[in-house]
Amino acid sequence: MKPDRPFECGDSPPLSAGDLSPANARTRPLADESLPRGSASPTSRQSSPSGDESPHSMFRSCLYDCSVMHHRLAPKEHHFRYGIFQFCLDLDELDALSARLRLFHRNRPALYRFNDSDHLPPSGSSRREEAPSPIGNRKSEIGNQSRSLLTSAATSGVKSSLLAWIASQGLPLPADTRVLLLTHCRVFGYIFNPVSFYFCLDAQARPLCAVAEVGNTFGEQKPFLLGPEHFDGEGRFRRIAPKHFYVSPFSALDLAFDFKLRVPGEQLDIHIDDREGDRPVLLTALTGRRIPLTDANLARLTLKYPLITLRVITLIHWHALKLWWKRVPWHRKAANPHLQQGVLNPHESLRKQP
Repeated sequence: MKPDRPFECGDSPPLSAGDLSPANARTRPLADESLPRGSASPTSRQSSPSGDESPHSMFRSCLYDCSVMHHRLAPKEHHFRYGIFQFCLDLDELDALSARLRLFHRNRPALYRFNDSDHLPPSGSSRREEAPSPIGNRKSEIGNQSRSLLTSAATSGVKSSLLAWIASQGLPLPADTRVLLLTHCRVFGYIFNPVSFYFCLDAQARPLCAVAEVGNTFGEQKPFLLGPEHFDGEGRFRRIAPKHFYVSPFSALDLAFDFKLRVPGEQLDIHIDDREGDRPVLLTALTGRRIPLTDANLARLTLKYPLITLRVITLIHWHALKLWWKRVPWHRKAANPHLQQGVLNPHESLRKQP
């Protein structure tokens, strides 16, 4: 089943039957129900609050004023919620945004700087292992040609790199594929992204696939592909995948990620839970509302959430200290290298492994 009309960064896809199921009932209230779920036209662009066209009204890219929620259920309970903001960038608009905006630039100094090298695949990185393919028997098609494509794409921009990596997983996408990237940008040169999300759309803005690019404090990244078979036809990708990545010293490596990624609309609604078998042990939600990407809005959100990337890394360490104080069991990074698979830009503790 395909949506009745294409999705844009400002559209709000309809709910699916799965969203209303008892299994998902615990996650739905996490979204801010006070925010409107109105739709925009398939060719919607940004406009000023007064309704007048602004110089930025041509852009599909936008901002999201967000709430992040973590709820650890086991072995000890721990809960927090805090506010952030994120960029949702149409990768075909990066240069135009960089030319139009004073506070945002691509690959050159600005208050908010987008560096292609911060994303998949990391520029000049070595690979301990290519990420395993979630597309089943299509993996047999992957060979030296796709690895060569990855190498050449690393110097030609993040969109080319992403499409090359997806192709290496057995899912070639058309050349006119549009990509929305939900992420943080560098703030005064500093970057930390716990996870970035790519949403790939066809020329009619219909969802093709999604990629979750998970990072850790060791500078490693691991991408997870959610292909067409993981799309519910109602605006959401859902996949349960083995984790096999060191995200936190307080989470085991043999857990599974449960990705529930809704295509960005007027509201943002993303969930990634940690599962131990059929039992959830950590619930995570990223929800928010769409805001036009303008210098004025960037300035306002900077005052509301100053030094956002530094704020994120500081809160991660603060809550890690709280978990340690609660005597939550922890795992050393180098303890189980065989359970850290498909890692890009691997830490030296993995590079030393045979």
